[in-house]
Amino acid sequence: MNRAEMLGRAIERREPWDMVIVGGGAVGVGVAVDAASRGYEVLLVEQHDFGKGTSSRSTKLVHGGVRYLEQGAVSLVMEALKERGLLRQNAPHLVTDLAFVVPNYEWWEAPFYGIGLKVYDLLAGRYGFGGSEILSKDETLARLPTIKTEGLRGGVVYYDGQFDDTRLLINLATTAVEQGALALNYTPATAVTRDADGFVDGIVAKDLESGRELRAPARVVVNATGPLSDSVRRLVHADATPLIAPSQGIHLVFDGSFLQGGTAIMVPHTTDGRVMFAIPWHGHTLVGTTDTAISEVTLEPRPLDEEIEFILETAGQYLSRPATRDDVLSVFVGIRPLVRAGTGANTASLSRDHTIHIDPSGLLTIAGGKWTTYRHMAEDCVDHAATLARLPEKPCVTRNLNVHGFHVQAQNFGALAVYGSDALLIQDLIRAEPSLATPLHPALPYCGAEVVWAARVEMARTVEDVLARRTRALFLNARAAMDMAPEAARLLARELGRDEAWSRQQVDEFRAMAAGYLVANGE
Repeated sequence: MNRAEMLGRAIERREPWDMVIVGGGAVGVGVAVDAASRGYEVLLVEQHDFGKGTSSRSTKLVHGGVRYLEQGAVSLVMEALKERGLLRQNAPHLVTDLAFVVPNYEWWEAPFYGIGLKVYDLLAGRYGFGGSEILSKDETLARLPTIKTEGLRGGVVYYDGQFDDTRLLINLATTAVEQGALALNYTPATAVTRDADGFVDGIVAKDLESGRELRAPARVVVNATGPLSDSVRRLVHADATPLIAPSQGIHLVFDGSFLQGGTAIMVPHTTDGRVMFAIPWHGHTLVGTTDTAISEVTLEPRPLDEEIEFILETAGQYLSRPATRDDVLSVFVGIRPLVRAGTGANTASLSRDHTIHIDPSGLLTIAGGKWTTYRHMAEDCVDHAATLARLPEKPCVTRNLNVHGFHVQAQNFGALAVYGSDALLIQDLIRAEPSLATPLHPALPYCGAEVVWAARVEMARTVEDVLARRTRALFLNARAAMDMAPEAARLLARELGRDEAWSRQQVDEFRAMAAGYLVANGE
């Protein structure tokens, strides 16, 4: 993806785009892939970097949603299970099977959860990832060597999917561009324009690097900004009734020793009404999440002290070695774009299904949903947008569209497996410049070649882009990421033609931001 070339084309264009999409997260990029692959002319703008917000901060699961089954949302679960299967089919380099065990400490749990998970298997149909089964105590311990043994009766194992959220997002952005879309990060929409009749007919955006203005006329504008949906709607109607009831969820990351054996734990009921997961991810242990209603949406949300304590306490009920604040390598916070219902006070009970809302001005907003169903959400959105814009009807093709990087043997590429077929090109970079194979930090698997690749091919513009989203260093180990910043800045400056002062500023800015991913010791 060549940002400068795409920016130039976007600024020079005078003809209306078929669709202009505001928002570069999972849904916005998914809409761009769908629309462009149908043959529509598409421009996407993102105010920060792709996936800066919610889409980089998920629980890293591609799943049907076991807890939605208990709520009776059978159609939502079936849709998600189908989409889970399609994601594994279309992006096998990023979506893998993962075994989950529900540990049983009461006599009734094995039959109760066993039956529920058999229904889950049944609903998956031909998109199933593996059959569930009831485990004895010994079988449970074999899968979860670090589980608390006192009172343990056994468990139930089932299978779901796991992925790297922003690696998938960057590959989707690349797919959209390959299909003919233009996608620009660091280009916030500053205004939504309207015609003489008051209907939305385009946007005004600003390239933050050059300061240049971009005017993009459009047959339809899609607002896919997730938690920030209402702020874009207010660009058209200052008094727009809020659509979003935001909530935040946090995740704590520990080293891999807390969850040995490659199997995840699913706790079906916690005191806040959610499920809790402890999963192996990139050699670490990720535990989450919470559900806390919030009043303000920010790009860098911070964990509440009570959220940290809740996860530590809940995890401690199941792990033989209770985790402490000193064990936390990183904490990250995501904001859910839940669609408001009533007061929106109890966000845990709000539907995770998506909503398409069309303002009287013709602005189309898509909100809600979850990562697993991004493709179906995009298909639904493009169908509506095409009708609204009076575009010729064209069928969706994304059910069988391989995501960029598609490679069925990606696991053979070791630490570069998440790049899929691009791993071969990154290896070429290393052969041409062997020093790029040097790890950026001994605690993490990332090397200099990945920084160079991120800058040359994946539109990384800052150290944060590289260490938070092109690699996942910040999310895995915040202190290690802070230590990696100077070398990442040096390589990035070399690629982008920046000077030493820029590098120093980048390091300072990244370390200040990354400090928010550290957990302070309890008072």
